This record gives sequence, structure tokens and C-alpha cells, in this order.
Amino acid sequence: MAQTEIVMPKMGESVIEATIIKWTKNEGDKVKADETLLEIATDKVDSEIPAPSDGILLKKLCKEGDVVPVGKAIAIISTDGAAADVPVSTLSVEVKKETTAKEATSVITKEIPPQSTEPITRFSNSGRFYSPLVRSIAQKEGISVNELETIPGSGKSGRVTKNDMLSYLPARQANDSVEKTKTATIQEPVNIPPAKPMAVGANDEIIEMDRMRKLIADHMVMSKRVSPHVTSYVEADVTNMVLWRDKVKKEFEKKEGEKLTFTPLFVEATVKALKDYPMVNVSIDGTRIIRHKDIHIGMAVALPSGNLIVPVIRYADRNSLLGITKQVNDLAGRARINKLMPDDTQGGTFTITNVGTFGNIMGTPIINQPQAAILATGIIKKKPVVIESPSGDMIAIRHMMYLSLSYDHRVVDGALGGSFLKKIADYLESFDADRNTW
Repeated sequence: MAQTEIVMPKMGESVIEATIIKWTKNEGDKVKADETLLEIATDKVDSEIPAPSDGILLKKLCKEGDVVPVGKAIAIISTDGAAADVPVSTLSVEVKKETTAKEATSVITKEIPPQSTEPITRFSNSGRFYSPLVRSIAQKEGISVNELETIPGSGKSGRVTKNDMLSYLPARQANDSVEKTKTATIQEPVNIPPAKPMAVGANDEIIEMDRMRKLIADHMVMSKRVSPHVTSYVEADVTNMVLWRDKVKKEFEKKEGEKLTFTPLFVEATVKALKDYPMVNVSIDGTRIIRHKDIHIGMAVALPSGNLIVPVIRYADRNSLLGITKQVNDLAGRARINKLMPDDTQGGTFTITNVGTFGNIMGTPIINQPQAAILATGIIKKKPVVIESPSGDMIAIRHMMYLSLSYDHRVVDGALGGSFLKKIADYLESFDADRNTW
């Protein structure tokens, strides 16, 4: 009986694990090539894992809710019909698994672990990322947030991996008394009164957060803790841009097969301003400022579920308006049908969110860590405006909008943030109404 081992696939350059959300097939079910076996979720997006060939699902090696490292076996299927009449319970499945000395030690230390009651979020106050697997190990081993911060990480950008945790545990057990003393000196006071429970009325409805909403909540709280937010505002006259788009949008769609929205025009102006002010296109890593030479623009997209996701327009500084438009439409379309890949949401250096889509005149967006700034574009409305000219002032009806920029005051001061925002407005206001290229 030929068997094929299904492993957790690599879902992106920095994705090292995924959570199994749902099995769509049961043991003993027949499967066809490319038919969905299970649904998984990373920190960013949900994906489906298809069967590599026709066969029978012999064995599930992981349960729903399990956090599985990339490359680990999750199921075994037969690639012929020999197992069709054999009960699944009688199948002898040999699973490849390495048991290292470190893993053996970790099993011993997990027999009577002191469970940690301190919540560990995906991002610590210092901005360090902890995967679900690392957080689970820390919780089971009674490792506090402060202690977790001291563990050296061998992963990308100093990220703590499973192997780092397994290497740390034996030494921690051997020096348990020393570690307890050390931890006691740096832990937060434990006599903080618990939050008062919320009273629930007879007519109230309790809605449990879904997985994505929990991730968004953690990320937003972390961002406010890590970055001292400052928000600046500016009003822009975008009449020329609006008139140009109204004039060319039908020709643009007919010729290029793409709908021209305002988002690509906002992205184009923002990219120009980022080239003028490169110290806004930065990230913070501890006390280091990382200035990005490439410009990757995150674009906040509202999903039908009410949640939010931020796919990334790659190399926006190297693309024409047409190239940006194609990326915007592709990413937005795939986001709304849950077809984004993990890499589509990673590597952004600056983010734009369009609050005007919902009729809002302005917003105070929260920075998408580890970036240093985020732009919110408000609704475009016709307003009477005083226009200055050499012959005197006049009142005219113009298309006006507010732009708001939230920025991390650790690296972006008011002068830089305000000047950068004004430069975006200048590019929008000076839009060439006779433009004939895109």
C-alpha cells in the first residue's frame, strides 16, 4: 500500500508555523487531487491545504487547534485503493519523528510544570514577537513575560524559536532556585486588583472574538504600548485629481482592463513624498533605526466579516500608476475572498488606510508595527473655498479632503511628520489635470 505523508507547507518567508482551523475530511474518506483536506491559519491569513493526489485519508496526525511547525507531518494518505476496505483503526501508520535529547528533557520537565498565569501576547512591550508555539511552551513551563524577554533568540530578527525554548529549559531547571530569585526582582507587582467583571443584561448578546479579531486586538494594543503616537492633519484641494480621474476612468478601464480608484493616486503621491522624506520610511528594532531603501505600501482592506487586513503593494516606488493600480485591485479582490498568501501581508514599510470609504472626514489611525507611520485619507467633499489670486480673493466650489498622519514620536518628530504630510497634500494639489500617461 503506497502512502504519502502530508507536511505543513511553508506559507511565507517568515512563517514558521500555522494553526489547524478545520479538517474538511475524516479518516477513511476518499480524496481527489487538489481537493481541500484542511484549513489552516497563520498570524496573517487563512489558507487551504489540498490533497497532492487521489487516495484515502488514512490518518490525521494533528488535531484542530494544534499549532504545527512548517515541515511537520500532519496527515497520511494512501495513493492507491488498497486501503479502501481496511478499517482505519487497524491501519498501522509509521510516522517519521525525531526525538532529540533536548525534546526528551523537555518531556521530563513538563510532568509537573507550574502554569504561568501571566498572559503572553504576540508582541511584548519591547516589540519582540512570540509565536503561538513559543507562548504555549512558556505558559506551560511557568515562564513569565520578563523571563521570556531574557531568552536569546536564534530566529529572524532575534525571534525566539522552539529550539531556543527547549535549549533554555534544562538550564532553567538546573538553576531553578537562582532563576526564581532573579525573576522575583524584576516581576511586576502581583497585588494588582483584577478587572471588574462586566455586567451582562438579560437582553445583551455575548459574541466571542474570532481568531482574526483577537490578532488585530493584540496587535493594536501592542502598537499603542510600544509607540508614542502623534497625529497631524492637513486639508488638501484635490479638484484637479478628481476631474482627471472622472475624465479618464472609462478609457483607463477599456484600455487596461482595470478600474481606476482613488487609492492608486494616493499611493503614487505618498511614494513621491517618501522619496523626499526617507526617514519616514523606517522601522525600529530596539535602539536601531532601519531605513528602508525600497518602498512597500501596506493598504488596509475591510473584509466582509468586519475584520481588517493589510496586504502590501510591493516596490511601489518602481511601479507606474498602472502597475500600482493592478496591485491594488488584485490584492483588494483576493483579500475579500480570503485568497491572500502570507507573503502578501508582510514586509510593508508604510501603510495607508482610506477612512473616507465609510464617509468619515478624517481618522486617527494606529501605526502598523514595526512601521513608523500610517496615513489616513478622508472623504472627498465639495466645499466653498477661498482661492487667492493676484487679482484678488474669490470663493469657489472645490473638491476638498483631510489627510491625517499618525507617527511614532520616537523617530519621527513633529517637524518631519508635519512636513511629510504637507508634501503629500502638495503632490495631490498639484496634480496635472491634463496628464495623458499612466
